[in-house]
Amino acid sequence: MPHGRPGMKVLGIDIGGTGIKGAVVDTKHGVLKTDRLRLLTPHPAEPEQVADVVQTLTRHFDWSGPIGCTFPGVTKGGTIHTAANLVPDWVGRDAAALFGEATGCPVVLLNDGDAAGLAEVAFGAARGNDGVVMMITLGTGIGTALVHGGRLVPNTEFGHVSLHGGDAEKYAAELVRERENLTYEQWGRRVGEYLRMIEDLIWPDLFVLGGGISKKADKFEGYLDCRTPVVAARLLNQAGIVGAALQAARTGDKAKSKAKDKKK
Repeated sequence: MPHGRPGMKVLGIDIGGTGIKGAVVDTKHGVLKTDRLRLLTPHPAEPEQVADVVQTLTRHFDWSGPIGCTFPGVTKGGTIHTAANLVPDWVGRDAAALFGEATGCPVVLLNDGDAAGLAEVAFGAARGNDGVVMMITLGTGIGTALVHGGRLVPNTEFGHVSLHGGDAEKYAAELVRERENLTYEQWGRRVGEYLRMIEDLIWPDLFVLGGGISKKADKFEGYLDCRTPVVAARLLNQAGIVGAALQAARTGDKAKSKAKDKKK
């Protein structure tokens, strides 16, 4: 599938600890233009094996344009700096170049929490909010995105702040609820404890809770007990795909703008 007009359609790929999802996104409206395809994350999730899955997704959509791709860790300039829920071999790898070589497409890489936050601010539960928005994704770990006045502060890692002597995500991630067989009340109180700690650090105007569990927010939101308003993400598991595609579209637009300025 061709990528269409610049800034309009982009392939978004969301890499997670258990699954890798992709779809073509209309970045003007924040909607999927194709059905979403989800493939299992290889175990162990070595760089070359994950690149093979990214290539498979690209071929599935017959894609030849720009790709926006998330990664569950700190990313700078396409290079991975942390990979807490994958394997250490990722650290120091230029994943954007790796995926670009595998797909033959230009790839823009960003943190998975950041992608979800961008999507929710642009098209979802935080749309129109010009204050301090903290997006928190609850899944295999805890991803975060901090957005102020519509501008992203990239690579916040608030899922790794210390809570009860260890990483907060080891205490309050959705995977912990499953592994420890916690009730929604028990888990909701843990999440609430985590939110209260975060709000004392940054004093946000809004929390947006994302990840697949957000569609069951009614089961635990009554136990969160924090002063900051909390809303469930609207884009659910599509947020990472949409946000990654949006970032790739914006990056392309900036590059074209700089090229025009140089010609003047």
